[in-house]
Order: sequence, then C-alpha cells, then structure tokens
Amino acid sequence: MLDLILLQATEGAAKQGNQWTFWIMMILIFVVFYFFMIRPQTKKQKELQKQRESMKKGDKVVTAGGIYGEIKEVQDNAFIITIAKDVTIKVSKDSVFADVSDAVAQQQQAEKK
Repeated sequence: MLDLILLQATEGAAKQGNQWTFWIMMILIFVVFYFFMIRPQTKKQKELQKQRESMKKGDKVVTAGGIYGEIKEVQDNAFIITIAKDVTIKVSKDSVFADVSDAVAQQQQAEKK
C-alpha cells in the first residue's frame, strides 16, 4: 500500500516536471521565432518605409511591377512618375520599392566582392 502511494506521488511529480519542460520549450521556440523571423522583418519594413519617405522629385525608381521611371511629383500617398517622354503614371508609395541609383550602387559593390 505504501509502495502504491509513493509510486503515484513520483508519477505526479514527473508529470509536473514534464509540464514545466513543455512551457519552457514553447517560450524558447517563441523567442527563436521573434529574433530570427519577426524582428528582422519589422526592421526591414521600417527601413523601406523610411526610404520611401525620403524619396523626392527627380529620383529614379522601380515600381513593384518592374516599371522604371523618375519621380515627377510627390503627393501624400502617391508618386507621379515619368516613365517615357510625355508619359506619366500615378502609383501608390507602397508599390515603389527601390531607388535605382541605390540598386546600381549595391550591384557594383556586390561585383567588387
């Protein structure tokens, strides 16, 4: 009888230890996801937003659709872009991804390495 009580007590302690191990592993998984996936993505988005806000008239850009052009006018949430002689389009700021001069500079740096 005493053996049965002791056996049940040790099984209960082992189950409780397994629960702590489970929660510690879940927290560690969340921390890994945060530092390797969530945090770098938010930093990248903030950097891209800052770059879009700093674009001005005359900058050469590429849109999400792959259209190359030059900013003719900056509006609150859009750019007026000249893509050819006497051809302008209005695009959302969110669809402009890169300043062409930055892309060329990055490509030249990559070629040097």
